[in-house]
Amino acid sequence: MIDYRTSSIEVSDISLVNPPSIVAGPLLRHCDSNNITFWLVTSKPFDFACQLFNAENSKVLVDRDIADAELLRTQVGEHAFINQVTVKLEQELPVHTLIEYELVLKFKDETVLLSQAIPDLLYSGQARPSFVLKPYIEKLWHGSCRKPHFPSEDGLATLDQRIEQQDFTAENRPSLLMMSGDQVYADDVAGPMLSAIHQVIAHLGLYTESWENDATDGDILTTSLQLFEHENCYYNRHLFLPQDRVNRSWIDRVFAASKKPIFTSVNAKNHLVTLSEVIAMYILTWSPTMWSLVDIDTDQFLPEKHRKKYQDELVIIKAFSQSLSHVRRTLAHIPVYMIFDDHDITDDWNLTRGWEEAAYEHPFAKRIIGNALVGYYLCQGLGNGVDRLKGLSEKIQPCFSAQGVQEHDLLVSEVLAWEHWHYHLDTTPKIVVLDTRTQRWRSEDDASKPSGLMDWESLSALQQELINQPAVIMVSPAPIYGVKVIEAVQRIFTFFGKPLAVDAENWMAHSGTANVMLNIFRHHKTPPNFVILSGDVHYSFVYDVTHRFRRNSSRIIQITCSGIKNEFPAGLLNVLERLNYYLYGQYSPLNWFTKRRRMRIRVRKPSTSPNKTLFNGSGVGEVRLSHHCEQVSTETISVSGEIVQFESKSSND
Repeated sequence: MIDYRTSSIEVSDISLVNPPSIVAGPLLRHCDSNNITFWLVTSKPFDFACQLFNAENSKVLVDRDIADAELLRTQVGEHAFINQVTVKLEQELPVHTLIEYELVLKFKDETVLLSQAIPDLLYSGQARPSFVLKPYIEKLWHGSCRKPHFPSEDGLATLDQRIEQQDFTAENRPSLLMMSGDQVYADDVAGPMLSAIHQVIAHLGLYTESWENDATDGDILTTSLQLFEHENCYYNRHLFLPQDRVNRSWIDRVFAASKKPIFTSVNAKNHLVTLSEVIAMYILTWSPTMWSLVDIDTDQFLPEKHRKKYQDELVIIKAFSQSLSHVRRTLAHIPVYMIFDDHDITDDWNLTRGWEEAAYEHPFAKRIIGNALVGYYLCQGLGNGVDRLKGLSEKIQPCFSAQGVQEHDLLVSEVLAWEHWHYHLDTTPKIVVLDTRTQRWRSEDDASKPSGLMDWESLSALQQELINQPAVIMVSPAPIYGVKVIEAVQRIFTFFGKPLAVDAENWMAHSGTANVMLNIFRHHKTPPNFVILSGDVHYSFVYDVTHRFRRNSSRIIQITCSGIKNEFPAGLLNVLERLNYYLYGQYSPLNWFTKRRRMRIRVRKPSTSPNKTLFNGSGVGEVRLSHHCEQVSTETISVSGEIVQFESKSSND
């Protein structure tokens, strides 16, 4: 009997079925009047044709083959091709109009029609999937932190019900869905998910790889096959993940800690390592197709001590996979934009200068990080607008071939050196999406201090993006204005040299970054109205912020919605929220001494709990905007079906 959980078998040995033509997708990505972008994974090197129809009168808007310049095809396995299809239009498409689309896939004598190949992609009464171009943003959806094995429903599946019941028309459809980080958890993978990943690798023939590893003790792995066949492949990967012997904090030296893990996630026991694992993870996260070809029920390949955990995770992963047809339908009908946060790559990614020095000077650690970032480039980054990453694509696309990835170290080095993951959308209001992970303001005097989320150069470039805009929607994966008591805890741990223990990565943790950002908000040429969309923290809250002592005070609304499928530990959050109330409430003496003197913050309380300021529950945020963001209403579409509104206001700072 073939062991499907490893990729040490040949694809030709698998006697089930040939991989389906469409392996994952389609995802509707960057859309404007002149460009429509689709992402999908196929099992053959298909050519494409695209048809677009005005749904109101059935008029054909586009019906032609996709040119070579409009298709970026990347082969990542014997039967796996990631396709970025960008339909470039000479005549602008109508806005605020329901537009139906059809993709035709052609390879030799085979022709596949998207709507026929995936019939559950369509809503009732539809002949084809559809989208709407709405560059004047009156409504959008946003969220982050979608962890497959978290025990809650999937917020993206909830959106599918919302489209079907309320938002199908052009008038009701949102302009876009913004996903602001942790779309996948490369550093925290359930055992059943890892088993499915390895079966997908085998089915699709995803490429093997080898790497340099200068470890001096333990098992030294240098190939993907060694990893997959190793007895510690499941639930014990932390035993051979890289260790750091340098850049230790003073408290480590006091207690004579000789080494510590570079990958700091408490759940790193199934941390993804290879590029094939990362690609398979995306396929299984976005689409239900490959789940029908895997068998994750058995746990007999595991030692007895891990089987209970595997079975507990199995229930959640099965429920996750069964909702993916709804997720795929959602992502095929709404333009989707993304930016990474830490878990897309690894926990505490670039949090301190010491972490960076340890990680990038270790060849195995560098490969793990690089593989995750290559996966982001292929499965998330390109879809934000393929031309935005043109310079990077020209450098690294030649590394992919039918024989496997060529010059893998070069591929990793190029993607790690890229400095333009941030982007903006020419909507009204303008959307500016921040990269808060790769352009850090690093501490010069102490390698263990948290780095600023953006450095001076990137903040200066940001200011140029904002000048003379009447209003801006800014996407920051981490909240700019946080919960005071949590930031205080992070400062305490940072003082003792342990910022990694509490994820001390907030905007105020680095004085240089914080001061520059606040000065940007106070500058008289920056917009009078800001909306900040953020996530990361696994709970939701809304602040209205105004700055004092300036000629034209900016009005800022920060909307933190997190997570799509993740929550903060409920008991701990309740304790922290009560502490925040007693220590930093409006009439607290401590609050007086810690007031952010140049700003005023008012909290919008969730409608479900008017005595609280935080909402803890999986879901997706909905934001409604008036002209120039003068009026902003926000709510969370909870996975329970409850609509949580943030309307009432109370003074905090």
